[in-house]
Amino acid sequence: MAAPAGVPDVFDPRVFARGIPHESFRRLRDEAPVCRQDEREVLDWPAGPGYWAVTRYQDVRDVLRDPAVYSSWLGATQIRDPAPGDLDFIRRMILNMDPPEHSRIRRLAAALFTRRRLERFTQQITARAAALLNAVAARGSCDLPVEVTDDFPLANLAELLGVPAADRGLLLKWTNRVIGYQDPEHADVVRDSGGRPVDPRSPAMLRDMFDYAHELARHKRSHPADDLMTALATATVEDGRPLTEEELAMFFFLVVIAGNDTVRSALPGGVLALLEHPRAYRRLRADPGLVPSAVEEMLRWHPPVLSFRRTAARDTELAGQRIARGDKVVVYHASAHFDERAFPDPYRFDIARTPNDHLAFGQGPHMCLGAHFGRLQMRIFFTQLLTRLPELELDGPPVHLVSNFINGITHLPVRWVPSPSPASAPRRP
Repeated sequence: MAAPAGVPDVFDPRVFARGIPHESFRRLRDEAPVCRQDEREVLDWPAGPGYWAVTRYQDVRDVLRDPAVYSSWLGATQIRDPAPGDLDFIRRMILNMDPPEHSRIRRLAAALFTRRRLERFTQQITARAAALLNAVAARGSCDLPVEVTDDFPLANLAELLGVPAADRGLLLKWTNRVIGYQDPEHADVVRDSGGRPVDPRSPAMLRDMFDYAHELARHKRSHPADDLMTALATATVEDGRPLTEEELAMFFFLVVIAGNDTVRSALPGGVLALLEHPRAYRRLRADPGLVPSAVEEMLRWHPPVLSFRRTAARDTELAGQRIARGDKVVVYHASAHFDERAFPDPYRFDIARTPNDHLAFGQGPHMCLGAHFGRLQMRIFFTQLLTRLPELELDGPPVHLVSNFINGITHLPVRWVPSPSPASAPRRP
């Protein structure tokens, strides 16, 4: 079924290279909150059958909370259909499971992602944020993602996992391969014998990452440490058996990709929001106690994930629209966060907004396991930013990731009047 004439296109990833298309989403929320979208061939990626775009907050929330009707397992969670031969493989990732299998694996993951384990890194995270900011403070300008915020969550994640510092570049390479495949600057496109691009989620494209996970796990079993990879390598599931090699590798994939890129996208997004709202920025500098609520507003304003896909497990109806079993249903966080039905004055960036029930970390059974760690990193980073760099200004236009999945910012040139001598801090990379 084709999209009706005149419907705004929110599929093409190049649309989001200009930022969130607020006017298009506003039209969809008001006129067609569950609306058919075409999947045309874009950037060498083949056309698809189309999907239902869900744009109102309550409908998005309802879809995410009802896996019995809107399945993650049937077609996985990306808009594009995986190759038929890859679907069974992709379904083994916790992100693409439904209860009860998802519930079993999630209980194990929740036992590993303990608040104690995450907060143990607070001192190191603080020192790292200070060191990265101090490294540029005397210069008066930088490209914030390239020189500061890309490295910050990557190093934190590597330390949490127990990945040696020398291997951090591998984590970045794998993240860019999976997340940036639609972006000409970051795409690492591999083509099959017919010249068609190979899905970055396919077994062939993840083999080097999984081989590394297995090698690291073997090392941790003989050299255990207080890190997440040791916990994974020695964990047992409910029947008392250890994780299979495949289950361990799938966990590693999820932590590396989701654990890195959500914070990597949220940090420059939060900075850009402050720079575009100078009154809020001045208020935050005057009252750093607002950092926790400011972080929540940054996540609402600039959700790291733009969209997630589900597949209808049976015929159903949503917002008056009939949806057939097997149809793709794509929820848009980037629209839901600006729905006037859920957020008073949603286009006002309010760093003291309360309540702020955004969906940046998901909803329902797939609520992000690393949400606490993500918030911890953001709070520490913005606290350090306020004290270590003077008032920032834009020094050029931001560059957004070409993606209809991740709300990334790849370049954010900023400038400031440098201090004579930046505040001292432990020099920790």
